[in-house]
Amino acid sequence: MSAPFWQTKSLNEMTDAEWESLCDGCARCCVEKLEDEDTGEVVFSNEACGLLNIHSCRCRAYQSRQMYVPACIRITPEFLEDDQKRGWLPPSCAYRRIAEGQPLEDWHPLISGDPNSVHDAAISMKGWLIQPNKIEL
Repeated sequence: MSAPFWQTKSLNEMTDAEWESLCDGCARCCVEKLEDEDTGEVVFSNEACGLLNIHSCRCRAYQSRQMYVPACIRITPEFLEDDQKRGWLPPSCAYRRIAEGQPLEDWHPLISGDPNSVHDAAISMKGWLIQPNKIEL
């Protein structure tokens, strides 16, 4: 049996489907963050992007999100090459972990086979978010 794609391919070599499947659905990249300019420490808030479905932890307009939220960050292999930008992602993020040479967590849906395992493991923001500026589509 061959090794899974995330163990054999670089981030640049992945297909679009493989790349997208790395997202565990935690929604931590979809919350407001504060960064200490002196230390670089990033603190995650509980305020969700206006496009996020706070119950499923998925974007309601993923393909067109930058039309509604121009500042929405698109995670790319190039983005992940920048140590500071990569720090905006949680240490549990599959994109960050692979970029840093770490394995996926046991609860990651690609490992567990269960898309809800990220919620069951209490890694996601499900149940923690507020959304003061919900965007109507």
